[in-house]
Amino acid sequence: MQNTRLNNLVDGVLGQLGRWLRNPWRRLSLLVISVLFGVFLGTAIPTTTGQAATWDIVAAAILMALTEAISRIVYSNRRGATQSLLLEALNATKLGLIYGMFIEAFKIGS
Repeated sequence: MQNTRLNNLVDGVLGQLGRWLRNPWRRLSLLVISVLFGVFLGTAIPTTTGQAATWDIVAAAILMALTEAISRIVYSNRRGATQSLLLEALNATKLGLIYGMFIEAFKIGS
């Protein structure tokens, strides 16, 4: 690629962001935010699809396929290999989503 001003700007911003996220506390806070976002999705999706009862099965199938695809992507790496922050955040969001769905199931069952 050519060395344009836009390329230099994007490379500089991504480099600063990568250095900023190397801090373990910032990384942990981003993962906690990902889990909480997953919990929000786990409670919001069933609530909105439950309004129209025809979308319940379709939404459940999509969420199941999404969680299985994320698990396959995250856990297909070699053992001992370090994961990128994006994969860790995606897995944390998936775990929060599953937890939120369990919360909704307990609310419906009670």
